[in-house]
Amino acid sequence: MGKLRSGTVGLRFTLLYAAVFLASGIGLLALAYVASGGDVTGVAPEQRPPDPGGAEQHIRDLERQLVDVHAQQSRQLLVGSLIALVVMAGVSLLLGRALAGRVLRPLRLITAATRRISAENLHQRLAVAGPADEVKELADTVDSLLARLEASFAAQRRFVGNASHELRTPLATIRASLDVAVAKPHPAAQTVALAGRLRTELDRVDHLLDGFLVLARAQHGAFVDRASVHLDELAVEALTARAADIAAKSLTVDVEVGADAWTRGSRALLSRMVENVVDNAIVHNEEGDWIRVSTDHDGAEARLVVETGGRVLDQDQVDRLAQPFERLGADRTGSEKGSGLGLSIVAAIAEAHGGRLVLRARPEGGLRVEAALPSAAGCAEVAP
Repeated sequence: MGKLRSGTVGLRFTLLYAAVFLASGIGLLALAYVASGGDVTGVAPEQRPPDPGGAEQHIRDLERQLVDVHAQQSRQLLVGSLIALVVMAGVSLLLGRALAGRVLRPLRLITAATRRISAENLHQRLAVAGPADEVKELADTVDSLLARLEASFAAQRRFVGNASHELRTPLATIRASLDVAVAKPHPAAQTVALAGRLRTELDRVDHLLDGFLVLARAQHGAFVDRASVHLDELAVEALTARAADIAAKSLTVDVEVGADAWTRGSRALLSRMVENVVDNAIVHNEEGDWIRVSTDHDGAEARLVVETGGRVLDQDQVDRLAQPFERLGADRTGSEKGSGLGLSIVAAIAEAHGGRLVLRARPEGGLRVEAALPSAAGCAEVAP
């Protein structure tokens, strides 16, 4: 039986049952006490006195004896009733707790099952068996709600994926039209300048659509390319690919990679996760500042940690960075390079692999990004 906490329904049920039980016991004892008020026993018979004068005195003595016996019986009954009431109080609490636990057990099972269901396993149902009572009706209602949520999540993911794919066709058409216009003999200078600006915007839209596709795939959580992946290798690859951008900003990079930061999952998605973390550290860093990249594991988790310097950030704002299109301050809002999906993609990929994203504002300034994934340390399989 689960422990009853203060303020819970189980505690209220226990007190209610105990109160009703005690009230019934008190009523029963009161009736017994009232009913025994005229019952007098235990008076020994006396011999008749020899003379009339002594008989009257003897009658008065008998009456006093009867009063004393009745008072003694009343006191004994009262003491016995109080003792019985105290015992019944303890018994009523125990019985009340047992009854409350039994009545609330189906609700506790429903609560535990509901907590285990998240966006990644909405296909699970409570499927409570038993008579068609209020508890089963509640469970069936929750199952119906989960079915609607599952359908809504699936429709949202399909829409994002399909829309992203379909929008690539008109973008390709616009890009081809720009190429044709610029390829004409002696194009006007204004046409060339406009084509350059449009290509820049098309690249941003294309990057945004690519982010939507990755986000939808990560949230779907179905990986056909699951394999052992080395976070150390992915971190080095991401830093190497962005070496030119790091040099352009004169950033100092400190790399501390371990040897056993293995995990299992989609190499393509995990590579994108590491790239986004590194890209975030470069794009939203200050000129001439620094980046620290490290990987490690503790047997249960493999971690990638990327830290940057900079100004002191508000932790409340940092906590929202894992949401799509959330940025810090005006410098990020007006960024020409960020789509606002970087860290939200990181969070979705980490959660899809059973991990988590932890964002912390460094007390001395800057941001600490930690992606923690289930460890597969010691795995000899080499990721493709």
